[in-house]
Amino acid sequence: MLQPRTGDPIEHTVTLLKQDNLPELYKTLAPNIDLGILEDENTYPAKQAETILQNFFAKNPPNAVSVVHKINSNPDMQYAIVIISTKNGPYRTSFTLKNNKGVYQLIELSIREEKPN
Repeated sequence: MLQPRTGDPIEHTVTLLKQDNLPELYKTLAPNIDLGILEDENTYPAKQAETILQNFFAKNPPNAVSVVHKINSNPDMQYAIVIISTKNGPYRTSFTLKNNKGVYQLIELSIREEKPN
């Protein structure tokens, strides 16, 4: 069972991505998550989403993560856009966290290639 976390849930998620700490990130997945990796988008059970994310991050380990935008004005829903830099290039990543009885769960994650300006 997840324990409530104190502090900024967006920054916590960003830190897990920066540290490439996927096992801890997986603990924050909601039972079902809307997951978009490049061109594939669907709703997956958490265990299947873990496998998809493991495959993506095995090929694209993060070198750096920078926050582009975050919306945290609603205490029950938090949203962020970050750029994940990898050896294969940058990925524009957005995620939504939902407060579930004091525990923020990742309910949506989208990873897309960052387009050059």
